[in-house]
Amino acid sequence: MRILHVFRSPVGGLFRHVRDLAKAQAVLGYDIGLVCDQKTGGANAERELANLAKFCSLGIRRLAISTLPGLGDLSAIRSVSECATSIKAEIIHGHGAKGGLFGRIAAKRLGLKAAYTPHGGSLHYSWNGMGAVFLAAERALRTTGAGLIFVCNYERDIYAQKIGLGTSPNTVAFNGLLPEEFVTRKLYDDASDLVFVGELRKLKGVDVLLRALALLPNLNKTTLTIVGEGRDEMVFRKLATDLNLNSSVKFVGRKPIGEALALGKILVMPSRHESLPYVVLETLAAGVPIIASAVGGIPEILPESCMVAADNPTELAHKITQCLMAFTEKDALAYQLQQKAQVRFSVDVMAKTVVEFYSTLN
Repeated sequence: MRILHVFRSPVGGLFRHVRDLAKAQAVLGYDIGLVCDQKTGGANAERELANLAKFCSLGIRRLAISTLPGLGDLSAIRSVSECATSIKAEIIHGHGAKGGLFGRIAAKRLGLKAAYTPHGGSLHYSWNGMGAVFLAAERALRTTGAGLIFVCNYERDIYAQKIGLGTSPNTVAFNGLLPEEFVTRKLYDDASDLVFVGELRKLKGVDVLLRALALLPNLNKTTLTIVGEGRDEMVFRKLATDLNLNSSVKFVGRKPIGEALALGKILVMPSRHESLPYVVLETLAAGVPIIASAVGGIPEILPESCMVAADNPTELAHKITQCLMAFTEKDALAYQLQQKAQVRFSVDVMAKTVVEFYSTLN
């Protein structure tokens, strides 16, 4: 089978998913090609794509793909169609809103099988303002006959609610990790009490975590390391100053997940919205205690005892206090979750589920 994966930005969890899926499919004996944006991702994307090239026997092509809808989309669709024709693709798998748009239209034009994985994407929007444009496009594309692959049941439910599944075949293939990622974390000697890992934007709830920290009775004694970069970093730095947290909060920029998880005893993920975040899976794989918002697909991964309501600093502060009081470096629950994740959330299972679904498509 000759598979072309189409997506916009070679960064973040979506790229991680495509990268691992492409590698696993190549190992299974399939021919893989990629199409993605040429401008995003910087040096890290260049390195990742260069490393991925040996698994992509059909090559990697980078195009100019904008975030918002525009006339450039017509050119990109033509380019994807030309690429699929030149490599004799048998199936086009689009990822995210733009990848799904280009991939499904190109496949329809060429008479090829098509699959689409939203990865949140347009589903984060509501039916008003610019969101109505994205969701209307999703609804129109539902008639292309593409199979739908969701990374969690939550994503499928939201798609059914906002777009409608119609008669489209669909399945759930949970994000998966590689076997070598299941290694128990060793804390650094100077590790903080808490660690946040992710993009620094409001969606991820960093402000909620900072406000929760300010509510703790031992203010300036409970420490937090914030790992990541993003458009709202200066907003969060100012909030930390306004809440008198400068002595207990460190912003350390972006770091590899293994290093990031060694920087704090307990990972806190106070997101307002999520799909099936890799950070949660990576935290479980490392045997690290975790507190996360009960949003998106997170309840499909974590037990209730590890979760709090989103956007609730008071509840989060209470849970942090509980977890710190009970913390041990070899946490029994964290170990149990690590063992379960190794079976349920593996790249091999993810890839086999996806490939088996391809074979059911017309």
